[in-house]
Amino acid sequence: MSDFDKFERRIAVTGGAGFIGANLLLYMVPKYRQYLFVNIDCLTYAGNLLSLKSIEKEPNYHFEKIDICNSDTLKSCFEKYRVTDIIHLAAETHVDQSIANPGGFVTTNICGTFNLLEMARARMEKRRSFRFHNVSTDEVFGSLDGSGLFTEASPYRPNSPYSATKAGADYLVRAYNKTYGLDCIITYSTNCFGPYQFPEKFIPLVIRNALAGKPIPVYGDGLNIRDWLYVEDNCRAIDLAFHKGQAGLTYNIGGRNEIKNIELVRQICRIIDNLSGRGPAEKLIKFVKDRPGHDRRYASDPSFIETQLGWKAEY
Repeated sequence: MSDFDKFERRIAVTGGAGFIGANLLLYMVPKYRQYLFVNIDCLTYAGNLLSLKSIEKEPNYHFEKIDICNSDTLKSCFEKYRVTDIIHLAAETHVDQSIANPGGFVTTNICGTFNLLEMARARMEKRRSFRFHNVSTDEVFGSLDGSGLFTEASPYRPNSPYSATKAGADYLVRAYNKTYGLDCIITYSTNCFGPYQFPEKFIPLVIRNALAGKPIPVYGDGLNIRDWLYVEDNCRAIDLAFHKGQAGLTYNIGGRNEIKNIELVRQICRIIDNLSGRGPAEKLIKFVKDRPGHDRRYASDPSFIETQLGWKAEY
């Protein structure tokens, strides 16, 4: 019998040093003292253990520096902790980088997910119960024109190497549910923002550049629309779906908070002007050549998770 068997569940959280993963661990580790959380992260440029300083000594939290593409190391980790569940967030996520280096995204997002599914299948065969929660993105649905919202029934139409590799990972998860009977669910998050987000992402980039007096790049005409979701709302939704979601189903997590990119940039600039007394930061806005395959609009309908699981965005 392992020392870790005293925990009711032993959950591997992949990508736990990243933006959403760190916020999820900060939310769940204090809430579920009866669970063990194993943070599996290879600490790429976007991983930061300082985000997790407040929980690093908690008895129900452990960190393992592991690349999910290394199946042998993963297997040792799963056996060591006798893992019972996975919440899978580890991924390469920056769209611009996926255009420049698609191979790395295929390796991590598809092959890494395959390795984890194989670990889960092996554990399931030993203990008959294993939940695999795949945290995906609404970008797998492609771009919306005009009105309408993504639903769980929307067809996959990815337009970037990033979203294509996330779609590929989702298809693998679905296949393991249908073929092997693995207890799998998928959640699709819209664009998140909040503490510990890496500065390459849109909102922190705008804030940092505005504060530093540097140009604020805006792709194309700036009229692309995103549905923004505060990261704590996303964490609450992931928590609910992990515990109460039905195997084989998918859940949209949306903030019902659509805004054009240029309008969001201008709002941030006005806030910074008010706080700093300088201004106007809007003069720093610089329209740049549009990104290839840039999706025009994302907007998700979260009605299913609202009605089935009782979740609703609070921010």
